[in-house]
Amino acid sequence: MFKFIKDKINKVYNQFTTKISSIFSNNKLDAKFLQELKVLLLSADTGVKTTNKIIETLQQKISNKTINNMEEAKVELENILISILDIDNSGKKEQKVIMLVGINGTGKTTFAAKLANKLKSTNNKVLLVAADTFRAAAVKQLQVWGKKIGVEVFTGQTDSTVASTDPASVVFNAVTKFKNEHSRNGHYDYIIIDTAGRMQTKTNLMRELGKITKVIGKVLGEQKITTYLTVDAMLGQNSFEQARVFKEVTDVDGIVLTKLDGTGKGGVVFAITQELGLPISYITFGEGLEDIKGFDTNSFGPNEFGAKDFVRDLLSD
Repeated sequence: MFKFIKDKINKVYNQFTTKISSIFSNNKLDAKFLQELKVLLLSADTGVKTTNKIIETLQQKISNKTINNMEEAKVELENILISILDIDNSGKKEQKVIMLVGINGTGKTTFAAKLANKLKSTNNKVLLVAADTFRAAAVKQLQVWGKKIGVEVFTGQTDSTVASTDPASVVFNAVTKFKNEHSRNGHYDYIIIDTAGRMQTKTNLMRELGKITKVIGKVLGEQKITTYLTVDAMLGQNSFEQARVFKEVTDVDGIVLTKLDGTGKGGVVFAITQELGLPISYITFGEGLEDIKGFDTNSFGPNEFGAKDFVRDLLSD
């Protein structure tokens, strides 16, 4: 059913699936088996803390004879990984105001376009906001995407002055436009704000994101905001550290795991969910606008990808 994901992220499955199949085929239920599995999980950037928990759980069940053979061990590993990803996100409905955060190079601007295209495909009118004003290329990139998918991009300034514009000012004008036109005639259903991707000190990061959140509240009152953090799967544990810092300085509702087609280090998803308690909301895995799937443990269908699908494909032969 989910052959598309194997076709798209073939590097993940070719590297990890082949190795894990070998471990379960060529070992006994002993310390050597657990050590090889541990090394493989760590190489996939599952993280030391999360990997140790997985191995300790398996070791305990082997010791008390709950697991008696390799087939049962593989099923148990599958159940453990699914349970790690199975964060209840049902109470966090995607809001009309969506803010994207993340450092430069994590695919944030491209994801903004993909999400806008996905929402537009279900007859929603979307306003994209180019608030990454510190990087003129990001503004131009979003304008190109907007033209391609037929979605309006708000910059607030002319091309010649946008690089020096305060991002909070751009957001203020954009949400004012969103509020006025939405209340008048329902012109916009969603507004997606692409913020600056600078990773400075926590203090500066907090100040910048705080200003943006404040102006949204000033214009839209009690309107809730959905904040997604984009993390690059290719960066492995560096992505985990980014997620940790952003969670400390702002309210993050979900993770967008990007560039999953270019690496065997997708195991970082387990470290992020296990250690930070953040759900994976979307995965992206290519350059096409359609290369995006919602990640919801409780949803299934052509546009969604769940924890069971992710783990079972990962462990399948």
